[in-house]
Amino acid sequence: MRNRMKFGMSHTAVLICLLWGLAPLSVNAQEEAAAPLAGKTVAILAATDFEDIEVLYPMFRLREEGVKVVIVGGWRAGQVTGKHGWELKVDALASQVAAEDIDAVIIPGGWAPDSLRTSEPVLKLVRDAFDSGKVVAAICHGPSVLVSADVLQGKKATSFRSVKDDVVNAGATFLDQPVVVDGNLITSRHPGDLPHFSKAIIKALSQ
Repeated sequence: MRNRMKFGMSHTAVLICLLWGLAPLSVNAQEEAAAPLAGKTVAILAATDFEDIEVLYPMFRLREEGVKVVIVGGWRAGQVTGKHGWELKVDALASQVAAEDIDAVIIPGGWAPDSLRTSEPVLKLVRDAFDSGKVVAAICHGPSVLVSADVLQGKKATSFRSVKDDVVNAGATFLDQPVVVDGNLITSRHPGDLPHFSKAIIKALSQ
C-alpha cells in the first residue's frame, strides 16, 4: 500500500520539509509582519494528481516571505491528493476567487492541469488575473492551462517538453530555459527549475 502523508503541522511533515531545505510550516506574528511580502495573497491551483513538489516548494517559499497562500481547486472542495501522496486542503474553488483579491496565481504541473484546463471558473480566474496585470506563473504541464485560457498569443514562454507543441500552437515563442519572464507571465519547464521559478515569482511580487 502506498504510504500517504497528510500535509499539516505534524512533526514528521516539519522534519521532511526541513530536510528538503524548504521553509518552515509556520512563522510567528512578529516574523510575518516583518516579512518582505506581507499583505500579498497568492492562489495556487491544485487538483487531484498535482505534482507534489511543484505545489509545496513555491508554497513554502512564499509563506517564508510573508505571503498568504490560498489553495484553489477547480471542481470540488475538500482535499486533493498529489501524484506522490501528499494531501492538501482546498481553501476555495476558482468560482469563489476574484482576480482583484489576489496578487498572483500559480499553476503547478503533474496531471492536475488536464482537469483544471476544463474548468471555466479556473480559466476565467487565470484570464482575469493576466488581463489585470497580476502575476501568472505556470510550471511543467501547468502552461497547458495557459493554452486553454488563451493568454499565450505573442508571449515568450516555456513548459515541459510534451506541452511544447501546445504552447507554440497557442501563439507563444517557446524558449528552452529554466525560467521565462515576459511581462507578468512566468513559466518554467520542470521540478528542477523550481529555484528559478520561485525566485522569479518573489521578484515579480516585490516590484
